[in-house]
Amino acid sequence: MTAQADALFDLERYADAQKLLARRLAEDPADVAAWTLMARCQFRTDADAEALHSVDQALALAPESADATLLRGYVLRSLNRREESEQAARRTMALSPQWWGGYALAAELLCIPPRPERFQEGVGLAEEAVRLAPETVGPYMTLWKVAAVAGDRAAMDQVERHILRIDPTHSLALEQQTAKAANAPGVRAADAAELYAGALAAVPTSTSLTSGLDHATYRLLRGTRWLALICLVAAGAMVNLFPEEGEAPELPVPLGTRLWVLVVMAAIWAFGAARRYRRLRAGVQLNVRSVLRRGKWAKVVLAQAGLALLCGLLIAEVPWTERTVPQALFWTGLVPTLATMWFDRRKRI
Repeated sequence: MTAQADALFDLERYADAQKLLARRLAEDPADVAAWTLMARCQFRTDADAEALHSVDQALALAPESADATLLRGYVLRSLNRREESEQAARRTMALSPQWWGGYALAAELLCIPPRPERFQEGVGLAEEAVRLAPETVGPYMTLWKVAAVAGDRAAMDQVERHILRIDPTHSLALEQQTAKAANAPGVRAADAAELYAGALAAVPTSTSLTSGLDHATYRLLRGTRWLALICLVAAGAMVNLFPEEGEAPELPVPLGTRLWVLVVMAAIWAFGAARRYRRLRAGVQLNVRSVLRRGKWAKVVLAQAGLALLCGLLIAEVPWTERTVPQALFWTGLVPTLATMWFDRRKRI
């Protein structure tokens, strides 16, 4: 039953695990492993008082258990009994000096929140934890937290890379590294979206990566407005909406010229949007559609691009005999779009 409960714990089915453990402890109240696992389940479900009772039961039966002692330290820290928690961490170090667990907890207690007079001791304990288990993620996470408290971004970056070498699907490290790569200067929206989509393939449940992909997709959609404005300007140049003084080409514009502008517009969209869209991975393409369904600002952006393009088509393809209406269409397509481009730059979908 304890082994089955342990498997359920790994699946995060804590309530089911506790039911099995309760049956096991009713049969054998001296099962130390069952008491320890029960405390672990209770701790994961924020039942700290119950977890402390269970782990104390385990330690009453096996006072030399380093695993139960360390767990007691974490429970005490959660209960804000930090001095007792540190005592438990140091006792764990004494019981099992080659195990990184006690060193990691003691380091976090000394460094988070920062305690200037003992910070260096905490850093040393974190580094010792890494030395004892260089191929385990846990010690590196402690070292990352210590670096984060110190504001040492270079050290945080280095630790994240170590973690991903050990576990390429580690959520926190992958989120941090992907965000840094995607937000680096000069990275295009399409490249950022590809980075986030690739990371999500490894950690599909990450809300941070999902949000990053949504924002990169929104940036892609914002780019369509520039394409529409280029088409609008091209149409205006063809009709020569604002002739210089003394220069007023005759209207309407010849049919061949109007068709030629239509070809230019089609080429702009084919190479600027359609080709780029087809080269995106399937996950990003699906997210473009998803963002358009869910996002208010994404809809606004697409509507503005559509308005500018429609105005450009009307200017170019209708055989106008006067410039008044096409001029009004030009300003209708241009002004609302330019007015919001800076405003919605930091908006989310």
